[in-house]
Amino acid sequence: MNRIFLSGLLICASCGPRQAPTASPPYDPSVLTGESAYREVKQFVALGPKVPGTEGARRAATALINRLTSLGVTAERDEFRDATPEGTGVFINVTATLPGAKPGLIILAAHWDTKSGIEGFVGANDSGSGVGVLLALAPILKAGTKERPSVMLAFLDGEECQVNYGPNDGLHGSRHLAAGLVASGKARTVRAMILLDMIGDRDLNVAIPWNGTPELISAVFKAAEANGTREKFSLSRQGVLDDHQPFLDAGMPAVDLIDFDYGSAPGLNDYWHTPADTLDKLSPASLETVGRVVLRMLNGLYYSASGSLSPAN
Repeated sequence: MNRIFLSGLLICASCGPRQAPTASPPYDPSVLTGESAYREVKQFVALGPKVPGTEGARRAATALINRLTSLGVTAERDEFRDATPEGTGVFINVTATLPGAKPGLIILAAHWDTKSGIEGFVGANDSGSGVGVLLALAPILKAGTKERPSVMLAFLDGEECQVNYGPNDGLHGSRHLAAGLVASGKARTVRAMILLDMIGDRDLNVAIPWNGTPELISAVFKAAEANGTREKFSLSRQGVLDDHQPFLDAGMPAVDLIDFDYGSAPGLNDYWHTPADTLDKLSPASLETVGRVVLRMLNGLYYSASGSLSPAN
């Protein structure tokens, strides 16, 4: 997981994009249940630690591909090497793209690696929660209308740093994917990168970092309002260095849904990067809230024929 690295001005959450057409939304958010997402998290966490380059990581990458395949989604394994403070490291991104009939690409992402050097660390919230919600969304997106932009599910390796975040430490998978999109010319088609990170906490408070695309931040709040869970979302006064940053740096719109207050009491954050990050700290209701907000965001993005964002339905 990430480090808070900036502080800045608040982005106005009320300044929103244009009105969406009145029509039935492509997806019914109620189809996504917290129980289904929690089952996915539980199965993924049971695989154990997933430190990049280890046998555990290789098994986890294969398990992700197999699970997506079982859900009827074709997955791709992208194994690559990158410099790290400890030499050249091996990383594996897993992606699955669901083609759509409308132009553009929407990326839903989560990192799947776990922090190294922590005995007994399985990362139920960091990184299991985001992975679980993406897997729960996969069959819903597969079964839905194709009258939408294409959607990529991106499971990113190497988010965690070994020493300190820098050009050769941390965010390996996101930097690799963003660079590949730029090189292929697909970056200009990306309409949104929505990152899910640490979104399973029982006491959910998604504090959206200010370093995100303002229209997407506004879309999050509109979706949360429509979902009846607006109180679970706030705007942070700080920025967070996370997997959305390489996409922002490359000119792609991105937003980070993250609850960085993860501990035994408000402000302690004493479960983060410790063996205490276990399944009992998570709530199906929190996973459901975030998953349904994402679906409402997608409904708004799908209805925007011109490429600009429209409010969530």
